Amino acid sequence: MALIARHMSKKTPQAIRGTQDIFGADAEAFAFVVETFERVRRLYRFRRVEMPVFEKTEVFARSLGETTDVVSKEMYSFEDRGGESLTLRPEFTAGIARAFLTNGWQQYAPLKVATHGPLFRYERPQKGRYRQFHQIDAEVIGAAEPQADVELLAMADQLLKDLGINDVTLHLNTLGDGASREAWRAALIDYFRQVEGQLSEESQERLEKNPLRILDSKDPRDKPFLADAPKIDAFLSEEAAAFFAAVTSGLDAAGVKWVRAESLVRGLDYYRHTAFEFIPDEGSASAAALGSQSTVLGGGRYDGLMESLGGAPTPAVGWAAGIERLAMLVGAREEQPADLIIVVEDDARVAEAIGLIGDVRKHGFTAELIASGSPRKRYDKAVKRGAEVILSLRPEMGRGIATDNPEAGVLGVLGAYR
Repeated sequence: MALIARHMSKKTPQAIRGTQDIFGADAEAFAFVVETFERVRRLYRFRRVEMPVFEKTEVFARSLGETTDVVSKEMYSFEDRGGESLTLRPEFTAGIARAFLTNGWQQYAPLKVATHGPLFRYERPQKGRYRQFHQIDAEVIGAAEPQADVELLAMADQLLKDLGINDVTLHLNTLGDGASREAWRAALIDYFRQVEGQLSEESQERLEKNPLRILDSKDPRDKPFLADAPKIDAFLSEEAAAFFAAVTSGLDAAGVKWVRAESLVRGLDYYRHTAFEFIPDEGSASAAALGSQSTVLGGGRYDGLMESLGGAPTPAVGWAAGIERLAMLVGAREEQPADLIIVVEDDARVAEAIGLIGDVRKHGFTAELIASGSPRKRYDKAVKRGAEVILSLRPEMGRGIATDNPEAGVLGVLGAYR
């Protein structure tokens, strides 16, 4: 046993495939995405919620459907010591819907909530896609009006612009109401059944279960049949057409640019009306950065979800975006220099420096203390790191202040030390 323990201690454990350690400029970009999201969601009065990282497996199985790839192939599920099947959350919406029903949040409807955090899917890691990944998420639950869709999309548009991501466009479609969608679904099955043998294996499998998903197939064997496939507009009820018209006119009024994307779908049965994705413009820097992972932010209206979890029919709409992808588009961001660095060149003055730096931080300024290593090299170290103001505590000169910015606010706090 001792030999085994000694051998194990020498071998450094590696990170699990599909996970990542985020540091430095990449971590700053990640933080910038989250901070911008938090600021924008407050502007739109979305309440912050924190959700469990794992739920009962049935929450996702009933919400997403047993036949979906996420449920059948990608979920991290396990039995706890009590024999209950639990699953690490692969997405936010199902857990938020469960919380809405079990916590009595119906009293707050229409409820606007937002969250962010890690999600887990067992899929092939690739550029911008990980097995543990992170998303921002916004939902409006209990609002049947198209204005809720408009507000969510305006919020997403502002978020992307505030992140500096301007080379993406909102792609928009309608899936109609329940009756419209079912009529369209039946027409798609009839159409694709005539060419079933020429479709890809994946599309043949989807034909009966989820024919809408064939429309967004990237397989070259399917593409010749997509252009002439039945379009949803031929099956829209008057009410569904009016709903979509209200969404598009609202977006125009809000100044959100959009294009119609008739092949954009959401395959799950509970999706209704609005479906959307923000996609990089062709040939843009964002398109080059993301490669084949083209969607930046996506979502839709899911008026049938609550019923799948045993709740009353409840209209809802939401979107999610991968923080890693957004951070890739934002680009690496260097940490901002400190407002103040205090350099202790006389070890007898460490206590004085600790008291001073505490006062500076209490006034809301960022500050760093350099009091280790060779005293003669500490000032040079501070210069390399950079700061608005450098305060040096020296034995022979008392105090010295160096700054290229005489307007630096931290100088007011340091007035007594000049």
